[in-house]
Amino acid sequence: MTIEPPAPGEPRRPHGPRDPGDAWVVHDDGTRFWGAFGAAGLLAVDPERGVLLQHRVAWSHFGDTWALPGGARHAGESACDGALRESAEEAGVPADAVSPRFISVFDADVWTYSTVVADVVTPFEAVISDPESRELAWVPADAVDTYPLHPGFAASWPLLRSLLPVRPAVVVDAANVVGSVPDGWWRDRAGATERLLGRLAVTASEGMPAERLGLAADVWFPEFSVVVEGQAKAVDDVTGLHVVRAPGEGDDEIVAETARLVDAGRTVTVVTSDRGLRERVEALGAVVHGPSWLRATA
Repeated sequence: MTIEPPAPGEPRRPHGPRDPGDAWVVHDDGTRFWGAFGAAGLLAVDPERGVLLQHRVAWSHFGDTWALPGGARHAGESACDGALRESAEEAGVPADAVSPRFISVFDADVWTYSTVVADVVTPFEAVISDPESRELAWVPADAVDTYPLHPGFAASWPLLRSLLPVRPAVVVDAANVVGSVPDGWWRDRAGATERLLGRLAVTASEGMPAERLGLAADVWFPEFSVVVEGQAKAVDDVTGLHVVRAPGEGDDEIVAETARLVDAGRTVTVVTSDRGLRERVEALGAVVHGPSWLRATA
């Protein structure tokens, strides 16, 4: 593997000086990949308009094809941060207008490309703000294959397309999870629940390995509903989590929350070791794991 800078006439940073990541990675077989630290792109999914595609200019790598807004990652930059920065630079995508759902990674040994699939939560108008774009368009998912696609995107699209309907959710029986560790939680149930929420917020932000959810791709960002009861209802809301305060029995609220999510088309995992509760939510179509499953990632 070697690293080569851009050739003369290959402008990459119209908004400032060239970043160290703006370079070619050359495989031993001569294949060239853009981005010394890998690359990332954003697949923005709008429920009404479809997915956002970029028509690349002729002089770019695999020019005059359609692909995703994206580009080389900076040193130490996460896939999500890189995809959001590049899509803002190339298509005017506001970072707070999308919510990541999953990441699919193409690994070429010497280089990776991470596709960040994100739901549009606030509609926005895409704006050409980079000389690499000829056109930006919202394309219905069923019509993407009719466009002349960048070969890398064309290869990844079948998997991405198959996963677009999948929306995982995790319902956490907070009392059961907190009570599974003898750390003195019984002296301060609210405090122990707050610590659990803090750990879950990190997981919600960083994502969960796909294999833990039994899904394809690499990383998922499921919706988290955390059901609290009794003294723990005094906890504050936490960004990135849906804190559900049970008005009565926590188990009944967990069943109700599971039913709501299943009815909304979510793929639901419930975290509890309560046998009776397990039977009730499995009857609704949920998968159940014990607290140790959650502690492995939170």
